[in-house]
Amino acid sequence: MLGAITGDIIGSIYEFIDTKPEMDFTLFTNESFFTDDSVLTVALADSILSGTVYRIKLLEYYHQYPDCSYGLRFHEWVNSKNPQPYNSWGNGSAMRVSPVGWAYNDLETVLQKAKESAEVTHNHPQGIKGAQSTAASIFLARTKNSKKEIKEFVEKNFEYNLDLDLEELRENYRFNESCQDTVPQAIFTFLISDSFEDSIRKAIYIGGDSDTLAAINGSIAEAFYGGVPQEIKVEIYKRLDERLMAVSANFIEKYMSYIY
Repeated sequence: MLGAITGDIIGSIYEFIDTKPEMDFTLFTNESFFTDDSVLTVALADSILSGTVYRIKLLEYYHQYPDCSYGLRFHEWVNSKNPQPYNSWGNGSAMRVSPVGWAYNDLETVLQKAKESAEVTHNHPQGIKGAQSTAASIFLARTKNSKKEIKEFVEKNFEYNLDLDLEELRENYRFNESCQDTVPQAIFTFLISDSFEDSIRKAIYIGGDSDTLAAINGSIAEAFYGGVPQEIKVEIYKRLDERLMAVSANFIEKYMSYIY
């Protein structure tokens, strides 16, 4: 889960720049900040910790953090009289799902809970698939499956093309908020990485919806590489407020303490 927050904060300043950053870009600046990706990730973690339905926590966190770059349709959903799923295939379902990949101890339950977390808003098949493939990748990574096994599972069960090319992506990939054109790229850049930091760097190197792409990528890399490195974690905690940090710490203590 902290990997998703890390990707979000590191990617926050690169999302709308005209020129894609080089691989040795600065990880943190004074302008690095958390966005809706982190807020809604923590909302799902809080939902799991408290036993509160996903919908209630998503609404609660939006109103506590109303100015965090949410998508237009999510704004409309929150502010409607009776919020209902809006058939979205956007990458918001995948960016927030990482707590699900940690909280449950069998793949079938992870897939079901990922579906439930998505369809509160993103009940389009692509929105559900994006959440499930991300959560499954996290589960498989934390349960010591190889990158080859993760890749084969995702390709077989979700039909994503993960045979991509890093430099070709950098040249041709553009800003995209759909699951189908964010999740495969996030998983691919993780698969070709050498470390947690390298995974985040490769995700941001290709451009696009950088904070969300790196959040999805980082959530899987955290599970595979055994946590977020301490020096990066220190920078992340500097940028979270008291509530987000407290809920994150509680979730880590309950579900992730063996890697931290």
